[in-house]
Amino acid sequence: MIWNFIYVFGVGLFVSFMGTLPLGTLNVAAMQIATSENVKAGVRFSLGVVCVEIIYLRLSLNGVGWLVQHPVLYYWLQWLTVALLVALTLFTFRAAFHTHKNKNVLLNNKMNKFWLGVVMSAINPATLPFWFGWTSYLMTNRVLLPKASEFNIFTLGAGIGTVLGLGIFVYGGNYVVKRLNANQKKLDIFIGCIFAITALIQAYKVMYPHGLLK
Repeated sequence: MIWNFIYVFGVGLFVSFMGTLPLGTLNVAAMQIATSENVKAGVRFSLGVVCVEIIYLRLSLNGVGWLVQHPVLYYWLQWLTVALLVALTLFTFRAAFHTHKNKNVLLNNKMNKFWLGVVMSAINPATLPFWFGWTSYLMTNRVLLPKASEFNIFTLGAGIGTVLGLGIFVYGGNYVVKRLNANQKKLDIFIGCIFAITALIQAYKVMYPHGLLK
């Protein structure tokens, strides 16, 4: 039991951490706050981001958990998961071959940085689809079971993963962003390949539920 919880915790941490690394509005904002103000402000912003992400993650988990109990809807959910993974693959590969332009999204905003993180995370269009796709995949493949205890452990791991990912930008500042910019194409291609392979495995398991990948 304990090893299963450790495994679920690790999966949540890894997925969330990897999802935080590609340059985007939230991690660049965290870096800008930390370098223009101080590290504490960057940490407060990151905690605001994590609070909203946890809410979105629980919404995804509860929605998928309910669908698991309805076989017909669950079948179509699996195909929806494939579609989401394909979309993530295409967007990631597209990002790999386009210049990353990261503008100052803060505009000298004097809002409390925790609440700024909450607001910016809440209006981020990528968070909910990202978690819905991954939680659907993990539950379809029984890596994550529809149990409250596993949901809690997975959410905890994901929250810590996001904090660690944003922490790299908060504490590394401009140095980290410059290094990631130099290797962003390779990073995006690597993550895109993960999405593509995951989508293929998921499609295979939907079409051949009793195949070799059971």
